[in-house]
Amino acid sequence: MKRQSLNVQDYVRGVESGDRAVLARAITLVESNRADHREMAHDMLDQLMPRTGSAIRLGITGVPGVGKSTFIEALGLHLINGLGLSVAVLAVDPSSSVRGGSILGDKTRMQRLSQETEAFIRPSPSQGSLGGVHRKTRESLLVCEAAGFDVVLVETVGVGQSETTVANMVDTFLVLMLAGAGDELQGIKKGILEVADILAINKADGENLSAADRARRDYKNALHLFTPRDAAWHPPVLTCSALESNGIEKVWDTVIEHRETLRASGAFSLRRAEQNQSWLWSLVEDELLQTFKANPDVQEELAMLVDPVRTGQINPTGAADRLLKIFFGTRDA
Repeated sequence: MKRQSLNVQDYVRGVESGDRAVLARAITLVESNRADHREMAHDMLDQLMPRTGSAIRLGITGVPGVGKSTFIEALGLHLINGLGLSVAVLAVDPSSSVRGGSILGDKTRMQRLSQETEAFIRPSPSQGSLGGVHRKTRESLLVCEAAGFDVVLVETVGVGQSETTVANMVDTFLVLMLAGAGDELQGIKKGILEVADILAINKADGENLSAADRARRDYKNALHLFTPRDAAWHPPVLTCSALESNGIEKVWDTVIEHRETLRASGAFSLRRAEQNQSWLWSLVEDELLQTFKANPDVQEELAMLVDPVRTGQINPTGAADRLLKIFFGTRDA
């Protein structure tokens, strides 16, 4: 049976009332590239904006195999059952290079959390977006806030040089690390350490306890080499076991401590203001790129340039210059 179409007011009312089905469709709307959907999404977000801003925004990243989904499930269960909070999880999976779909399916790996009535889990493909997040994750985060969730967790694809993008949309950036997997200090990019608010060594259990403690000391020493992101906060290094739910409460207490410290120093409001400015420019860049690619004259010229560029007959720099001149109408007649 075909689903009933929704107008902007239907989306707004559904999101504000906490209707999970409408919430899921609202996120699908903001992720859509269709022109009519984008216009509807803009109208919807304009009306939802007054209800946003109060949730705790936590970004979580980590090296492959660190157990991000297990950690998020343990944390989510603690927040819901231990603290009585509601939790939305935006889990960004790598996109298939063949079909563009989500590969890992985080929702299936958080089965216990997904069964909680106060939890909402939304897997989205990264679609090749830099930073390990979907390019519309910011909008999805705001929709979840408008739906009344107390905490929004953003799980990213994994640590990479551009992974720091997520740090520009959350209040606290948590990096999970794994001990006993070789030279830990070489397993993470310098850029991640520079923007991390909290580091946590996961899988600190059983025979791995001593290795986790050594890794904690190593990272603590390494962080002294970097200028803190905020003068009032020096990123701590913790240990935890998501599998055994040990140390999860301490991690969350540290998230709250970080939030309160930034509020007291005035850095919290400044960080959110800077994030809004960054979001503005990212939207401008995205719109310009989409408009550029959709330009028929650019498409016609590009079709003639692809093969010569691939075979080395034309310099990519020169080809790009030709395309830009066509787009801006400055090519010589």
